Amino acid sequence: MRLLLLLFTLAVSANSFAQSRGENVYEFLNLGTSARIAALGGDQVIVNDADADFSFYNPSQLRASQSEYISVNYLNYLSDINLAYASYVKNFNKLGTFSIAVHYANYGDFTETDEYGQKIGNFKASDYALLVSYGRQLGKQFRIGATFKTIYSSLERYNSYGLALDLALSYKSQDSLFQAAIVARNFGFQIEPYYGSNNEDLPGEVLLGMSAKMAKAPLQFMLTYRHLEEFDMSYTSRIPSDSDTNSSNEFMDKTLRHLVLGLEFLPSKNLSIRAGYNFQRREELKVEEKTSTVGITWGLGLKVGGFHLSYASARYHLAGTSHHFSVSTGLNNFL
Repeated sequence: MRLLLLLFTLAVSANSFAQSRGENVYEFLNLGTSARIAALGGDQVIVNDADADFSFYNPSQLRASQSEYISVNYLNYLSDINLAYASYVKNFNKLGTFSIAVHYANYGDFTETDEYGQKIGNFKASDYALLVSYGRQLGKQFRIGATFKTIYSSLERYNSYGLALDLALSYKSQDSLFQAAIVARNFGFQIEPYYGSNNEDLPGEVLLGMSAKMAKAPLQFMLTYRHLEEFDMSYTSRIPSDSDTNSSNEFMDKTLRHLVLGLEFLPSKNLSIRAGYNFQRREELKVEEKTSTVGITWGLGLKVGGFHLSYASARYHLAGTSHHFSVSTGLNNFL
């Protein structure tokens, strides 16, 4: 109950100190690298069978069955941006399950010029985060979890340090076919701002997710509602047309921007086929003349021996497609 009250308080008060639409510092904290989650539309906070690296999205899903697993993820993002994530999970019977992970973002090389456009050198930009996560069972149907993050950012000659915290609560039905979770993530502060005393807000948000697995079919459905703390997620406010007799169309547009849908088909225990749809990504990054498959994602999961291999393709914009790769295995396979 205390955790629920804390999550509710964060959801209610977050609008006063956290903003969306890329107006925050350390935005890389929202760029997950898991190929499975990317294929499911991104930001899914509850799945029926969580992977070893799922603590990035929901630390309450850490469990004993993931102990001794290591996971490595790589994301070939847009332009020269590359992201990586590596984690290790260890269970302690009386305490719960812990995970330690490193999250890294490299934005490539940049050309430095003077005010006249003359090249005077080169510089780099990158972000780092060290994550320590914890999850454990709470009763028969609930799980709780938390992630503590230390952050370091280096942008040319400017450096910044920060701290952030995730809190999560998950629920599973008695038949294990339905699950739900609420996650408050990336709430924290800058210890050292980039310049002077200009502290900036972190990209805190509260997410609500649900997943349902069919009892007699190899299908799993997922839905996540992002930013419970802020209803209007549109980058620019929608201007009602003359055909709008009321605000129902605008209300529906703003509601759908919060939703991320995912579908997973498991024809065998060693193969999974995934697809997702991100409403906000579709609405804000599409080109009206050619919407193409912007906002639509897909991917595959394959189990080979003791290795779990995943790939995802996510179309963020007509300018390019991002490719996600994930590999996880248990150290017990080598011992």
